Amino acid sequence: MSSLSALPLPDAATRTFPPFSLERLLGTVFDPTQDQRVCILIDLPDLALMKDFAFLQDPQFAIQSRAHQHFYQALHRDVMAQLGLRGGEMFAYAMTYGSNLDLDDPCTNAAGHTLSLERDVYPHYDIILCISTFSATAPLTAMAKKYNFRGATLHGVNDVILNSGLAVDYFEVSRDAEKLRQAMSGADSVEIDFQLETGEILTAKLELDGQTAQKSHGLCRGLTPDIANLPAGEVYFVPTGAEGLFPMKYEDGTLGRLTVTGGRIVQSDLIEGRPETIAAHNAKLLNDPMTGVLGELGFGTQVLPISYADIQDEKVLGTCHLATGRDDHLGGHLTPDLFKEHRNATHDDILFAPHKTPNFNILQVRMQRGAQQEILIENFQPSQYLLNALAES
Repeated sequence: MSSLSALPLPDAATRTFPPFSLERLLGTVFDPTQDQRVCILIDLPDLALMKDFAFLQDPQFAIQSRAHQHFYQALHRDVMAQLGLRGGEMFAYAMTYGSNLDLDDPCTNAAGHTLSLERDVYPHYDIILCISTFSATAPLTAMAKKYNFRGATLHGVNDVILNSGLAVDYFEVSRDAEKLRQAMSGADSVEIDFQLETGEILTAKLELDGQTAQKSHGLCRGLTPDIANLPAGEVYFVPTGAEGLFPMKYEDGTLGRLTVTGGRIVQSDLIEGRPETIAAHNAKLLNDPMTGVLGELGFGTQVLPISYADIQDEKVLGTCHLATGRDDHLGGHLTPDLFKEHRNATHDDILFAPHKTPNFNILQVRMQRGAQQEILIENFQPSQYLLNALAES
C-alpha cells in the first residue's frame, strides 16, 4: 500500500480547473461517431414558454438558460461540426416537481409545436442531454433501454458546476471511481455513526450482503443504452436491509431523528425545528410506506468545490448519502408501480456533508467485509484506507 504522502490530494477551494468545454465533455463521455443525432431536453412549468425560447426572458429559469447558452448555442456554434453530430434541437417537457418522477409524454419544440417524447424524440436521437430543475435519471434510464439511446442528466446546473464538476477529465474520474469501487466492493455491511451537537450518537447499519459495488463515473461510451448522471464520481450500493437511527435535516431546517427498521424509515421524531414538518413526514410514511425504503447508499469520489447543489456535492470525497424511494435505475426492485401515489415514486437523496448538515457530524463510517473491517470516513474526511486505494497505480 502507498502512504498518504504518495497521494497529493488537492484542496477543493484552491483546485484549478480548465475552462468548461462542451466538445471535450461530449467527446470524453460519449465518444460519438459520425452523424449521430443529439438533442437537449429541459423542463418548464408551462410548455408555452418554450416557443421562441421565451423562458430566456424570465430570470427564474436560470438552469434552462444555461442549457440554452452553454449547450444549445455551443452545439450550433461549433461543437456539432467538430464532433460530426447532427440535430441539436431543444425540447421542453412538463416540470415534474419531484426527483426522478416519470416524465409526461407531451413536449414542445422551439417553434411551439406540441410533440411526443416517445414518438418524436426518444426513437430519433442517439444522444439526449437533459438539463433540468428536477432529476430525470431514473425515467430516462428506463427510456434509454426501451428506445436504444445514450444520454446524460445534468439537473440543477449552476456556474460552479459548469466550471468544476463538468470541466474535469472524466477519464480520471472514472479511474478513481473504479479504485474506490474495488476498495468497497463485496461489503457485507456499512455502519454510520452520526454525532449531534448535544453529543448524542446515532448509528445506522446498512446491510449489503457482499454485493458488487457500482459506480457513477461519467463515461457512457460505446453503443450500450445508458444514462450518465453528471457531474459524476460516486460509488454506490442498493441496501438489502437497514436498522438503526440517523438524523435528517429537512428543507426548512428542521432536524429529525429517523428510526429505520426492516430496510425502511418507519418514524421521524423532532430534534429541533417545526413539529409540523415531522408530522407531515410521518403521515407520508404511514400512508405510503414505500417512500421510506432506503434504496441507495453512496460515497463521493472527487475533490470538488461545494456548489450548493446536491448533484455535485454528493460526489465530493468524504461525503456520503442515503436515498429513499425508487431504485430501479440503480439495479434495485423499487419501481413506480409499488407506490400508493404516483407523486411519491421519487428517488430522494439525503446528503451528509459539512455545509449541508452542520447540525451533526459523520463521526465514522465503517465497512465490514467478512473478517475485514475498514474505516471509510471520519469527521467528513476520507480514511487512510480510501486514500491508499486512490494512490494505487
